[in-house]
Amino acid sequence: MEQLMKDFFLFLSKNKFFTKLAKRYGLRFGAARFVAGETIVPTAQVIKELNNKGLCVTIDYLGEFVDNEREANEMADSSIEAIKVIGREKLDSQLSLKMTSMGLDISDEIVMKNMRRILDTAKENNVFVTIDMEDYSRCQKTIEIFKELRKDYDNVGTVLQAYLYRVEGDIADLNEYHPNLRLVKGAYKESPEVAFPEKKDVDENYKKIIKQHLLNGNYTAIATHDDAMIEYTKQLVKEHNIPNSQFEFQMLYGIRAERQLELVKEGYKTRVYVPFGNDWYGYFMRRLAERPANVAFVLKGMLKK
Repeated sequence: MEQLMKDFFLFLSKNKFFTKLAKRYGLRFGAARFVAGETIVPTAQVIKELNNKGLCVTIDYLGEFVDNEREANEMADSSIEAIKVIGREKLDSQLSLKMTSMGLDISDEIVMKNMRRILDTAKENNVFVTIDMEDYSRCQKTIEIFKELRKDYDNVGTVLQAYLYRVEGDIADLNEYHPNLRLVKGAYKESPEVAFPEKKDVDENYKKIIKQHLLNGNYTAIATHDDAMIEYTKQLVKEHNIPNSQFEFQMLYGIRAERQLELVKEGYKTRVYVPFGNDWYGYFMRRLAERPANVAFVLKGMLKK
């Protein structure tokens, strides 16, 4: 039953009709639990509140299915505006963004132009930018974009997904760039031809790549809500005398807030992934797919109204 629900919500996450509908009707049906707001103004307030609790932040201006240059440029403009607010307000926040929102599905020229505009502004404001990873069909292209940008910018990193068979090779290939990587399990529905279908295999591969990247001496963001993975990392860094300054834990806004604060109290750098924007639908559906408890929370919220 749980797998059926997951597949259902992942299917919905790619539905363009519902995506457009969600943009029209705003943050309803429980999405506000996971999305800070539709603009940078309320999002900045959320960042301040999290910073005051000792938490770092990365914000993500949500956007998917961008298929024209005008919209891609507008997405880039909004990201630039957010960076300027982070700099002006002196917020402890980074920026995350998807290449499809920057024009990946349109042309190389558009996505690179937008990314360079963003990274130039981010450099001026001392803001780090993470290129989010999307589905398998866009994985190689995303890595190529990161490599090209990394030649000119120190303030850019990317994401690798443990459920893909190729991920060990990608970490080895990227090592020469000394990359700052966010390591995740993966949240898209992929074919067993390219991804581990069983959770236990994903978990084991996740441990393997956490160790691989940390022992390479590179900065590692362990993005998980799984206590087993958190404890594994704690033991690993202790065993190999890896300093706390070489890694951080990352969790999603609206999920396990108490655990985030516990990690801070334990002395671990912890970053909260805070999405904002009106194109929240796909992101929201993937959060529902990840944990049945998320669905229960949303239904409970709807019944209260």
